[in-house]
Amino acid sequence: MLHSRLLITITVLCLWATNQATADAHKDVTLMALNVQNLFDNIDDPDKDDKAYLPLSAKQNKAHQEACSTISNPYWRSECLDLDWSDEAVTHKMSVLAKVIRQVNDGQGADVIALQEVENEHILERLRNEHLSDLGYKKSILIEGKDKRGIDVAFLSKLPLAGEPTLHPLVIQANRERAGDTRGILEATFTLPGGETLTGYSVHFPAPFHPTEMRVEAYKHLQLLQEGLPEDRLAFAAGDFNTTSTEDERERLLDTMVRPDWVVVHDECKGCRGTYYYARDDNWSFLDMIIVSGLDGDHTSWRIKPGSVALANALPEQVTAKGTPARYRSETREGASDHWPLVVTLEQKHKQDK
Repeated sequence: MLHSRLLITITVLCLWATNQATADAHKDVTLMALNVQNLFDNIDDPDKDDKAYLPLSAKQNKAHQEACSTISNPYWRSECLDLDWSDEAVTHKMSVLAKVIRQVNDGQGADVIALQEVENEHILERLRNEHLSDLGYKKSILIEGKDKRGIDVAFLSKLPLAGEPTLHPLVIQANRERAGDTRGILEATFTLPGGETLTGYSVHFPAPFHPTEMRVEAYKHLQLLQEGLPEDRLAFAAGDFNTTSTEDERERLLDTMVRPDWVVVHDECKGCRGTYYYARDDNWSFLDMIIVSGLDGDHTSWRIKPGSVALANALPEQVTAKGTPARYRSETREGASDHWPLVVTLEQKHKQDK
């Protein structure tokens, strides 16, 4: 009798484990591109230009005020002098970003988030541990770059890493004097449910006020990285590509440098105007993009889930009265980010779809 019960118990456990493994193997994977708009701590880092992101009490000395006075842009100069990046402001900023992340997947967040404008691993780990600890994100992925503003690209992922991440510095041949205002491309490879691998690139290309040639070089750099992957490797790049709709119409950058090898997911975002709004020109752009390659390979069992491409902008904190992205303003504790996140879900193909 005891032997029979033990046999039944073992059989039930084996069936449960098999069903669980099957369920895990068919789990969808959601990706998000999220420009967090200056997620800084308020600790002075001598190796970074973070003097705007300090408590007001730390800005009352002559040295700080003289350093701020050299900033030519009046908005940035005022921010350097008057922004009170207090402990309360930092905590509030993180709490709003956590709400932005949680609005996806019924409060569970995307499986992999490519982030831009993060100061360092310390502040990203605070966001993960203090505001997202119940969502299952593994240790944040961030490698310090050399951007003069001190902002970096990063990943938050629930998927396990399949190797060591790498930061590929952006090599600018033309306009080398502007190289300090660039970020590298962060590469990380993850293990998908079912055992396949997914290589991701978190990107933040040179800003639109820089010459187009700099973004062209960034696109070429990304393409070289993608071409170096194993054949049929599923890959995505996500982040702030800083390609305005005006520039793309003029230069056809996506048609010539992206669409031949990647799927541009926002092409399927029906009714979406963009992730960023230029008030001066009354113009929308998909500065933030997710592009995917390797979907048509013989050994790839993944595809873009129909209807899954969307802007994650349902929170009141994210939208101005005019219906545009609401820039975060610490002085009033309003807004979230001047960029809206973009999301897409990958699902496994059924056998008949392969």
